[in-house]
Amino acid sequence: MEMTTTTRRQFLKTVGGVTLGVVAVSGASTLLACAPKKVEAQELPWPYQKLDPVATAERAYTAYYNGGCMYGAFEGIVGELRDKVGAPYDQFPAAMMKYGGAGVAGWGTLCGALNGAAAATYLLHDSKTGNPIINEVFGWYGAEQLPNYKPASPKFANISSTAANSQLCHASVSEWCTRSGFKATSPERAERCAWLTASVAKYAVELLNQQADSSFKLVHTVPASVKECLSCHSGSGSVGNVHTSNQSTCTSCHDVAKHPIPLRK
Repeated sequence: MEMTTTTRRQFLKTVGGVTLGVVAVSGASTLLACAPKKVEAQELPWPYQKLDPVATAERAYTAYYNGGCMYGAFEGIVGELRDKVGAPYDQFPAAMMKYGGAGVAGWGTLCGALNGAAAATYLLHDSKTGNPIINEVFGWYGAEQLPNYKPASPKFANISSTAANSQLCHASVSEWCTRSGFKATSPERAERCAWLTASVAKYAVELLNQQADSSFKLVHTVPASVKECLSCHSGSGSVGNVHTSNQSTCTSCHDVAKHPIPLRK
């Protein structure tokens, strides 16, 4: 039977409509398949596996020269976990920690190595379980002769060590420069901070490993000089309206031989 012109038009419209519909559905399916899937954020704490402190220190030393002290300490710890554990560490943008170099964008405030180690520690804990590790690293940093780790392939053979008596970048670097005789802008000072970054990352991992073995103990407690200051400068003290630290040495900023205590000039 011969198909009329009208019938042919109707047939082509029908076939065309079905074809377009199939293509549209197929295209939509392809787009849906290619659309990025929503990834749920991993809640804290993140999983921890014991790390090699020396491998961590070496990684931190190298990372220092790629992004500064905060990035170095953070990448030293988290980079090792990235290799050993994988997710969620392989999703974290570690490069963001470069903001903390030289005491946060060069402001000389909190030492970046401490900042990076604290950030890495906090990924593994909540505040209740993480703060003791952070407190120990901070207390150790102020009292210890640092750096106390020499990298396998250092840029300089010998870098002297000093006790900062402070957790601040400005005070720590200034003390080292005064004792060593090197300028703050010297390559030796940069190398010192690279060794220091490695030292901090190494100690933080040693503590994390101890905690994993249930053997962690707080070593650096509140110094006697700080307790004396807090007898007045605490919430219940006679001069309590002061924001004080209950851990770090007051004498790095204040002359305690005078009273009331003025800021050092």
